[in-house]
Amino acid sequence: QVQVVESGGGLVQAGGPLRLSCAASGNGFSHKAMGWFRQAPGKQRESVAAIHSGGTTKYADSVKGRFTISRDNAKNTVYLQMNNLTPEDTAVYYCNVGGVFNSGRYYPVPRWGQGTQVTVSS
Repeated sequence: QVQVVESGGGLVQAGGPLRLSCAASGNGFSHKAMGWFRQAPGKQRESVAAIHSGGTTKYADSVKGRFTISRDNAKNTVYLQMNNLTPEDTAVYYCNVGGVFNSGRYYPVPRWGQGTQVTVSS
């Protein structure tokens, strides 16, 4: 039932910051775990970051220390703050809401939005 709309992507130079937003519709947002994923051309979708309803977070090693996932339950929105971007971060970024977060891993629901393109130039 949850629908998501990602936004905030664009073209940015290496080293720059970018913040992505994911607006979700539906009930029970504050009780849901969620995550950010990305898919580069020719590659599989990969998990980037996840956040539990209780606030616990998990990051891929490739983005740890550079990306921060956060949520604003009042706005039904999850964010991904990306800093020190590199060309390797270029991908379409997707958010996923309502999956299962346990044992330090986030298991997404098989429903995805349109994603938002992030392109990092060097």
